[in-house]
Amino acid sequence: MNIDIKISKKPIPYKKAMFTLEKRVIDVKKGKKNELLWILEHPVIFTGGIRAKDDEILDKKIKIFKTNRGGKITLHNPGQKIVYFVINLNNRKRDIRKLISLVELSVLEFLKIYKIKGNVDRKNIGIWTKNKKISAIGIKIKKWIAYHGCSININNNLSLYKKILPCGLNNDKITSFKDLKIIKPKNIDKNLKLIFLKNLSKI
Repeated sequence: MNIDIKISKKPIPYKKAMFTLEKRVIDVKKGKKNELLWILEHPVIFTGGIRAKDDEILDKKIKIFKTNRGGKITLHNPGQKIVYFVINLNNRKRDIRKLISLVELSVLEFLKIYKIKGNVDRKNIGIWTKNKKISAIGIKIKKWIAYHGCSININNNLSLYKKILPCGLNNDKITSFKDLKIIKPKNIDKNLKLIFLKNLSKI
């Protein structure tokens, strides 16, 4: 499995990241480049997936960047880790449900390292702990190339969620490492890389 690893230390603008992902999808399909695993953070931005609805915007002053990923409206901001990938399912099992399950498993294993007990809710896709959502998942499939990924709240500003109904949920249903009193967790990028590489190889 040839996956390029990219870990960005400075926040990457959302539009730039989307351009990079879309281009990588084309290059992977053509066999020009390897698959990709990219760990990063974004500056503050509200994004809407293909199931986003206007009534999920509570603060009408904010701008929503429309994207082709699955899911509804969510927030990205510094302190929230993003794991993007570009995976060629043409060379693997064309099993989208298994891919989503492996992403869920990866987040659960990551949380376990920091003694956070997570769980999956089939009605509300993502990872939950103590009845609050700590990780959102949104995946897009184009010609059996899977891309986008997941976000995990580490120490980001949760008050910004009050401007929306994140993923269609009440905004008090969102949590983070910091909210759970886990301060300055170590080896975040390293652990994400190792866990996602291991599990994505199973598809």
